[in-house]
Amino acid sequence: MNQQQKTFRRIVTGHDAAGNAILISDAPPTHTQLVGGPGGPTFFEVWHTLETPALIYAQPVEPGENGLVLPPPKNGTRIRVIEFPPEGEEIQKLTGADAAAKFKSMGDEKASTSNEAAPHPLMHRTKTVDYGIVLEGEITLVLDKEEAIIRAGDIIVQNGTNHAWANRSGNICRMVFILIDGAFTDEVVHPKN
Repeated sequence: MNQQQKTFRRIVTGHDAAGNAILISDAPPTHTQLVGGPGGPTFFEVWHTLETPALIYAQPVEPGENGLVLPPPKNGTRIRVIEFPPEGEEIQKLTGADAAAKFKSMGDEKASTSNEAAPHPLMHRTKTVDYGIVLEGEITLVLDKEEAIIRAGDIIVQNGTNHAWANRSGNICRMVFILIDGAFTDEVVHPKN
């Protein structure tokens, strides 16, 4: 199994005093966190904005946050890279309380929708539109009633649905996610049965 993490650069642009485009920084992301201990995913927090439309500063500074936060800020956006290791048996043995604790460590305990009838122990839902792009490897998108295998180059548009990610491939899967704060419409909050 290929478990070695690859580094990548986060290049941030801005403007000098004369209005010329310049590089502000060129380095790996400053905030990286392993979630759930060994065998869990690694989150690389790339950037987030605090509002839409996003304010464009001449000398942008990464907005501060305390710890890992799963969703984007209210009315904001977030971009992150996640490396999903192959899923082990420990994931399948998680209880609803265990899953809630994992999401709490990501700053969003209420996102967890895990229960005994769930198709995957790490099912969750956020009020976001997420663009997910598989950079390398493959992963299974688990929904309430179906699944899809997503491979390198594939793009997912995840519209606030209940879901989980299951890496059943035996190799690391690296994905980039762009998360946009959203709001559920009445038809999503009150579906017809």
